This record gives sequence, C-alpha cells and structure tokens, in this order.
Amino acid sequence: MKNIFIYYLTILTPLAFIIWLYNTDSINSTYLIGLFFFYLLIFRTYVDGKRLSDKNIIPKKHIWKMIIPGKHIEYFTELYLK
Repeated sequence: MKNIFIYYLTILTPLAFIIWLYNTDSINSTYLIGLFFFYLLIFRTYVDGKRLSDKNIIPKKHIWKMIIPGKHIEYFTELYLK
C-alpha cells in the first residue's frame, strides 16, 4: 500500500460507510460506538502498520505495535504525507 491515494481511500471508505449506516437508521448508537472503536483500534492499527511495513519502515512483526498511543505521531510524515 505504497500509493497514498489508495491508503486514504482505504482508511476513509469504512468510516464513511459507518456514518452512512447511522444516518439511514440501520444501526443504533451502541453499534455505532462499537464499530467506531473497532475501526480505530483494529482496522486502523492494521492498515497503518501494513503501510509502514510495505514501505520497509517497520518489520511486519511489529504491525501490532501501532495500537500503542502515540505511535502514529512518530510515523506521521511516512503515513500521511509521503
């Protein structure tokens, strides 16, 4: 996932889908919070770690460490700008 367009598409599409589900009353607020936490803690951890791993910045076995608060800031430029 070295292409930044694909990366942004990958991280924004599920978030837009969750918001759309809530706006169409397909899910209640409890499921909204659950899906949002899943998105933040599981999905974004994996996607951000996978991007860094594909760019050879971190080893593949350290993807799980992206769940630690503040790790995204450490790799801010590699994740969001390059």
